[in-house]
Amino acid sequence: MTSLIVHSAAPFNAEPNLDRLRASFVTDAEDFYVRSHGDIPQLDAATHRLRIDGLVDRPLDLSMPELRDLAPHRTVGAVLQCAGNRRADLQPVKPTTGDPWAPGAIGYARWTGIPLYEVLRAAGASAASHVAFTGADVVEEAGQRVRYGVSIGMQRALQDDVLLAWAMNDKPLKREHGYPLRLMVPGYAGVRSPKWLTSITVQDRPSDNPMQQQDYKLLPPDIDAETVDWNAGLTIDAMPLNSAICTPQADAILSPGCTEVRGYAIASGRAVARVDVSPDGGRHWVQAALQRDPEEPAAWIFWQTTLDLPAGEHELVVRAWDEAGQTQPASAAEVWNFKGYLCAAWHRVKVIVT
Repeated sequence: MTSLIVHSAAPFNAEPNLDRLRASFVTDAEDFYVRSHGDIPQLDAATHRLRIDGLVDRPLDLSMPELRDLAPHRTVGAVLQCAGNRRADLQPVKPTTGDPWAPGAIGYARWTGIPLYEVLRAAGASAASHVAFTGADVVEEAGQRVRYGVSIGMQRALQDDVLLAWAMNDKPLKREHGYPLRLMVPGYAGVRSPKWLTSITVQDRPSDNPMQQQDYKLLPPDIDAETVDWNAGLTIDAMPLNSAICTPQADAILSPGCTEVRGYAIASGRAVARVDVSPDGGRHWVQAALQRDPEEPAAWIFWQTTLDLPAGEHELVVRAWDEAGQTQPASAAEVWNFKGYLCAAWHRVKVIVT
């Protein structure tokens, strides 16, 4: 974890340098961002257990070996992304709360476990509308100290790419990434993929945990910490279309001539269809070449292009388009909110050519 850019030591929150993030299509665990809401629990797979209860016919209490034996194992390639990714880009508009994440609070890995629906089926889950999850980590939220808890809708929970995962890139989960067991919900904000999972509850309403009810909601721009009404917010599940420049990085000093510009783009529910890059703040655009994994629909795409940059200061900009022809908002001011979530405006990087 020491190679990461640390935003907070306690709880531990850190992201990789962007050149490391762009170095490999599959993000190594050492280069994967870490988002913690409390201390990292010191758990042991040999004694860890998972409880399944609520609106089920057969409540279960499973050890890790019992969970592994419950169904065939599956590996899913998926992006995990913090809802606060690129929060730093909102700060020039107006300050926000939360750690100032650059575009590195994201990563792509191959997760191994069993589908969540297999456990729900084994427990005889009812036709309830929500599935709630509790982790072993204790967090401070809304003035309370509680176990981390969130929920997702039953319809999403039953899809076969939602995993109870114990491995990342063919290795056991590292402690900071949820060892020995976590949920993985591809395409959803990282908050919906709780780590250090201890219980699953089938119920007819969203989780009443303050992590679900009083955080991770997209709020209107006229609301601040003093006037917040959580009922006015949109619960953050699926993440928006987004893209970022990874190299060159901000304030880089470059030589005149051809400069390779590289980055990533990501969409939920629809594929990224095109990426445009501008050398001059968005006045002119060139289309970037795309690299994708056709076998992993939840993957990100890598893009790259070459720009001929003369001497002077330049603002490089990237925007992505999805297959429905939708693109990103141009200005961070259009998406500002006091919590700093879902910054999906054009990503801008200023460089100097001498």
